[in-house]
Amino acid sequence: GARHFIIAMILLLIISGIILIAILVPVLIKFGSGTKTELPTAPVLRWKSNGITVAGLTGSPGNTSYQLMQPKNVFWKRPNIIYIADYQNNRVQRYEIGSSDGTTVAGDGSFGSFLNQLQYPSYVTIDSNDGIVVADTYNNRVQLWSTGSTSGVTIAGTGVAGNSFNQLKLPTGVAYDSNSNTLYIADYNNDRVMRYLSGASNGTIAAGGNGFGITNIQLWKPAGLYFDSFSNSLLIVSSNAQTIVQWPLNASNWTLVAGCAGTSGNNATLLNYPMDVALDPMGNIYVADRNNHRIQLFMNGQTQGITIAGVTSMFGTNDTLLNLPFGVTLDNQLNLYVADTGNHR
Repeated sequence: GARHFIIAMILLLIISGIILIAILVPVLIKFGSGTKTELPTAPVLRWKSNGITVAGLTGSPGNTSYQLMQPKNVFWKRPNIIYIADYQNNRVQRYEIGSSDGTTVAGDGSFGSFLNQLQYPSYVTIDSNDGIVVADTYNNRVQLWSTGSTSGVTIAGTGVAGNSFNQLKLPTGVAYDSNSNTLYIADYNNDRVMRYLSGASNGTIAAGGNGFGITNIQLWKPAGLYFDSFSNSLLIVSSNAQTIVQWPLNASNWTLVAGCAGTSGNNATLLNYPMDVALDPMGNIYVADRNNHRIQLFMNGQTQGITIAGVTSMFGTNDTLLNLPFGVTLDNQLNLYVADTGNHR
């Protein structure tokens, strides 16, 4: 009898355990799933480690419709068009993504100061009327080329280098605020950013203008420029200061976004003569870290960069390497476009 009682109790315990597991397992699975869906999630940003050449021939500079020569900057425009400042060819090229042939939309390819010419154009943007705005760097002016036009109109600078309010000295980055029809120009050799209202012949200083240096009221060879309409501020590449800074409009000083003022290097917190900057809708910034041959991603509020294109301190011609990248931009799918200057692509 005692033996049968023990066996019966064991069986009862086993059956009770099975029933308890049957009840608990679905509850645990649902809780786990529910917990996962309720956790706040940030977008996971990843890019392929190899790039696809969309314009130019790697390592083969030239002036044909399918070649580039030291492209300095790239600007993406809906639906799927890029504009390239083809520096050594003294022109701006327009490419439809998927086509290997570019169309010249500014400059005639010759080096000069006539209105149909450019001298080493370095940066390009588009205004609200689809006009092509070109930093005509060595002509010390910014030119506007209307759609289909064979010559440009000078909208900033006089063509003579200087530091008065109507002059520029090697203008580089250009950024356009379509809400106010205002153009911002990185006035490289004057260590300032100029603001030009539509139709104005004189600019005003939007940032810098206090001599070159690394204090928070100074810029040092400003290059790339990005206008952030959300924060109403400028992202400025202060290239010789080795920093990316944010300068709110009408403010008298900047806030550091990336890099270390006055210190170049190749670790995750440092830059080495950066040349361009882009911003995504989440507030992350992308930096063309020229002399490190890489593109760095700085997540919103972070000072540690992540290399998303190129290999730090290595240059080359294969599809995983870059060679002195000057320009960077994004399309609406967050595909990354890089002006790989030393590789002519």
